[in-house]
Amino acid sequence: MQAPTKIAVAGGTGRVGRHLVDVLRERGRDVVPMSRTTGVDVVTGEGLAEALDGVDVVIDAATSPSPDQAEATAFFTASTDNLQELGQRAGVRRIVLVSIIGIDRFAGGYAAAKALQERAMLAGPIPVTILRAAQFHEFVEQLVDWGRQGDVSYVPEMRTQLVAARTVAEALVDLATGAAETPPAGAPIPEIAGPREESLVEAARKLAAQSGNGLRIEQGDWGEPDGGLYRDGAALPSPHAQLAGPTFEEWLGQSS
Repeated sequence: MQAPTKIAVAGGTGRVGRHLVDVLRERGRDVVPMSRTTGVDVVTGEGLAEALDGVDVVIDAATSPSPDQAEATAFFTASTDNLQELGQRAGVRRIVLVSIIGIDRFAGGYAAAKALQERAMLAGPIPVTILRAAQFHEFVEQLVDWGRQGDVSYVPEMRTQLVAARTVAEALVDLATGAAETPPAGAPIPEIAGPREESLVEAARKLAAQSGNGLRIEQGDWGEPDGGLYRDGAALPSPHAQLAGPTFEEWLGQSS
């Protein structure tokens, strides 16, 4: 594919999106951040056609505001339909989608909604490249907030290989700009993860200790049908995954 001259970022002010915008600008790319705060809504389609005018590639990092499966499914169904339909009209040549390692192994929750999004994206008229990422370092704080009950937070047990959102953004930009080779048809979906396995509960305890807010972290559970899969390592990267730092502990040190 010819090198893109204009790249749009769906979810351009979010956890990964803001890093995507920074990396693209640092590399001298013409970038269009798309989010509700910039007047673009990928779910309703408001402002989307105008934002995609002249865009060659879209990096889709938009996320559902809710972990609920039904709400997330509705979000991803609408956003995918809009990006594919309006993107085709605008002449978009490729969509690069960030997804989650292991989602094809899970039956419920947010992961099931993302798996549906993958399938819907791949069925659309615009060619799609998917990058599956491990859980972000930044995701730990969100899970702590979700599980908080007073001065205790119940964080589900999970084996993961936490990765920095900035690291994922750099890999997505490589795919979008041609700096990394697009996988051939039939090849495994690319993955990116941190350099070592981490316990989600232990990572949450390190985060709480650094914050000094006195919050106690206790082990919770994802519930069924997928709780056992998370505990047994179904979210860990495949052997072909790209591994990149920093570790969660190194990232915490950089954030302090």
